[in-house]
Amino acid sequence: MAQYTAEILWQRGEQDFLGNTYSRRHSMRFDGGAEVPGSSSPHVVPLPFSDAAAVDPEEAFVASLSSCHMLWFLTMAMKRKFNVDRYFDAASGIMEKNAEGRLAMTVVTLRPEVTFSGDNLPTREQVEHMHHRAHEECFIANSVKTEVRCEPVFAAAD
Repeated sequence: MAQYTAEILWQRGEQDFLGNTYSRRHSMRFDGGAEVPGSSSPHVVPLPFSDAAAVDPEEAFVASLSSCHMLWFLTMAMKRKFNVDRYFDAASGIMEKNAEGRLAMTVVTLRPEVTFSGDNLPTREQVEHMHHRAHEECFIANSVKTEVRCEPVFAAAD
């Protein structure tokens, strides 16, 4: 068993909390020491009470799924001796009412584009298979009921 931690800190300061005119900006600190500014999404809480430059929970959710998938994909490519030069994913998530009528992240779509080099280049089928396996192995995807789609962009070698 592994345990992961995060510290979330918000402080009111002089803001009017009871009047609902307080900033939702906060700090997210992770167990490795990284600290990231967080906020509610401007789609949920309007500006100026949200900070569009900070990471909101919905973005963090999409990024977590994308990052986990990428890490598994890189492991699979390395084991097959495919040299990955670049991995880019323009991931997105949809928040809407789910079957129970509650707001939820209902679909996350990953759009990874991977560039390879060297003599051992994967076929389109091999790339798709590695993405399929990465999705099956991703701890985060296995932990949520949101539909997670993977639509890889096949990039030809340079």
